[in-house]
Amino acid sequence: MTSSLTAERVRRDLDVVAHAGLGLDDFFAESVASLSRAIPNDAVCIASLDPSSLILTGARKYGDLLGQDGRDPDWGLLEYGRVEESSFREMAARGVDAVGLSELTRGETRQSDRMSELMIPEFSYHDEARVLLRDGRGVWGGISLFRSGTGCLPFDRAEIDFLASVSQTLAVGVRAGLLSTVVAEPQILESQTSMTGPAVIIVDSNDQIVQMSAGSQERIDELVAGANSGAAINPIFGLIGAARLYGRGESTVPPRLRVRGASGMWLVINASPLSSADGRVGEVVITIEEARPPEIVPIVVEAFGLTARERDVTQLVLQGVATKDIAAALHVSAYTVQDHLKSIFDKAGVRSRRDLIARVYFDQYAPRINQPLAPSGSFLPI
Repeated sequence: MTSSLTAERVRRDLDVVAHAGLGLDDFFAESVASLSRAIPNDAVCIASLDPSSLILTGARKYGDLLGQDGRDPDWGLLEYGRVEESSFREMAARGVDAVGLSELTRGETRQSDRMSELMIPEFSYHDEARVLLRDGRGVWGGISLFRSGTGCLPFDRAEIDFLASVSQTLAVGVRAGLLSTVVAEPQILESQTSMTGPAVIIVDSNDQIVQMSAGSQERIDELVAGANSGAAINPIFGLIGAARLYGRGESTVPPRLRVRGASGMWLVINASPLSSADGRVGEVVITIEEARPPEIVPIVVEAFGLTARERDVTQLVLQGVATKDIAAALHVSAYTVQDHLKSIFDKAGVRSRRDLIARVYFDQYAPRINQPLAPSGSFLPI
């Protein structure tokens, strides 16, 4: 660990960057540069996660890892297909914000399947420190820092404590970055306008894609996570691992995630384990489709950092409910609703109900706002 003075400067820098309203790519790049001044490392990988399922939605790489994407599918299978104390999901479940593998395993980092089967033999990374990006309400991502070489200096307790101390600050930056991305100008691709149904992918027990419906590759290409992205297929293999874990009864979290694609479109990806008549196990079916408005509202509203009551008010505003009717539904006065609305507008950076609705819906749904909905809540094909 560097000096306490450097650590404090880095902490202040991270706080400034987190509140600067940067997009995710810029925020992560600035954060990695700052963190690396306090905690020397050879490589960093940042995982963005769906707050509901904590499944990977994309990975960005820095240092020695940048451009090394060939084994990314194996990482997803190990991270989500096995139960390990240092996985992001297990850390979240245990309420642990940061861990160091060497400290956790008393120097025997090969006890981690992720390290023994992938990180050590493939990259010669012999220690890893992890921090969740948690803001008290949800986990928005995770960061892994690596040190290479058999004689590398392990991450120490002071470094792990420092990472834990900036967990919430980093989460604030991710939420702000998500909102900055949400209101960015969408780039509608030709494939988006031509596809009207889900893409379907079938993976066999040997982790090979054996069948893909028309348009599936275009949907996969949407999963590139910025300039420093790992393999676009990353989220798919995380879901495959999660689906098998779920199928074995070792997880109660459905393998499902919401992700904003490279073009700006929100997608929902589901995975289901399959069983066949001849007893084969391990096959998984993946579906990728455009998200319905009800699926996206919660994650965008959560990113505003609203209280539980403010979220209730926002949900009703998005449904077009008048102030007096919101008051009646929530058993409060109209003045209280107005106070909540003022706070909501401040946090969302808007001035009116119309602006709030536009901020949540505009980039994907407003162009079709007068288009009828199917019974599922999806917009009907144009």
